[in-house]
Amino acid sequence: MTTRVLSGIAIAVVGVLLLCSGLATTLIFGGGAGVCGTATSVTPTASSATRSPAPGGIGPIGDWNAEQVGNAATITAVGMRLGVPPRGWVIAVATAMQESSLVNTPGGDRDSVGLFQQRPSQGWGTPEQLQDPQYAATKFYQKLLAVDGWQAMPLTVAAQRVQRSAFPDAYAKWEPDATRIVAALTGVSAGLTACGVTVSAQGWTQPVYADVGSGFRTPDRPSHDGVDLIVGKGTPIHAASAGTVTVVRCNAIDVRTRRDWGCDRDGDPTLTRGCGWYVDITHPGGVVTRYCHMLTHPAVTEGQQVAAGDVIGSSGSSGHSYGPHLHFEVHLGDHGSGTAVDPVAFMASVGAPLNQ
Repeated sequence: MTTRVLSGIAIAVVGVLLLCSGLATTLIFGGGAGVCGTATSVTPTASSATRSPAPGGIGPIGDWNAEQVGNAATITAVGMRLGVPPRGWVIAVATAMQESSLVNTPGGDRDSVGLFQQRPSQGWGTPEQLQDPQYAATKFYQKLLAVDGWQAMPLTVAAQRVQRSAFPDAYAKWEPDATRIVAALTGVSAGLTACGVTVSAQGWTQPVYADVGSGFRTPDRPSHDGVDLIVGKGTPIHAASAGTVTVVRCNAIDVRTRRDWGCDRDGDPTLTRGCGWYVDITHPGGVVTRYCHMLTHPAVTEGQQVAAGDVIGSSGSSGHSYGPHLHFEVHLGDHGSGTAVDPVAFMASVGAPLNQ
C-alpha cells in the first residue's frame, strides 16, 4: 500500500469514531459536519484529490484486480479528504462497481463517461473532467451529500437518488464487496454501514430495523423456526451480536427436479425450498443466530470474527421466499430446529427488541 494511502488512513482512523455521532470537527476534516457526520459542502476542482493514492502498489482484493482496487482507493481517498463519512465511501465504490466495474471507461451508454458513467449532457461536467477519477468522485459526493437522510437509507436507495439509473435495485448487490474493499484499503470498520445501529448494554442490536411479518411457529406455519423481518431488497443486514461466523452457505432447491435452484436469483414460495444465501453466527453462551434469503453471497466467511452491528450481507429473496425480507432465527445450543426459540422474545430480553 502506498505512503499516500497510509496517510489518508491515519486521518480516517482518528476521525471515524466521531463521524456517526456528528461530532467530526474542522481539526480533522477542515469543514463543518451535519447530522451523522455529513459534510456541509463539497467543491469539485479539475484535480480535486492531490493527495489521492496512485493505483501503483495496490494489489487485487477478492475478484477485483489491481486496476479496479486502485480506482476504489482513489474514490475512497477523495471521500476521506472531503470529510465524507465512511458510509459515503462504500456507497460511492458500490455505485462505481455497478456503473463501470471500477474501470475508468472513455464512454458508455449514450454520452456516459468514466467510473460513475456520468453524462456531460446532464450537467455533470465535460467529458475530459469526468474522465478524471478524482473529479468524477467529487461530483458524486457533492450530489450524495445533497440528499437528505442519505446515511440512514439502504445503499441502493442513496445511490439511485444520485444516479437516477434505469435499474434502481442494481447497486444493492455490490454493498458487501464495496464494504470489504473499503475496509481493506483503510483499516476502518466502524461507520461503513447506515447510521442508526445501536448496541444494547448486553451487546445486542437489531439485524435490521423492520416490522415483523410472519411470526415464530404460528398455527399456519408451525415449522417456521424464525420471524420474517420485512425490508426492501438491498437493506444491510447486521450481526445481532459479537461472535464467530460458523456457516456461509447457499441453500435453494428446485422442488420439481430436486436440483440446485441457485442463490444468485430470486427464489419462489412454491417452487423453491431452502434458506437461500444464509449465515449462521455462534455467540458466547452457545447462542446461534441465522440470517436467510440474502441478495448475494454474504460479506463474511466461515471462521470470521464479527462485532455487533457489522454488515454481514444484504437482504434479498433467495431460496424459499415470497419477496424481499430477512428470515431471522435464534437457537440456544446448536443449529438444529429443536433449539430454536422465538426471536421476538429473545431479542427483547437482551435489550434489542424487534419491531421497534
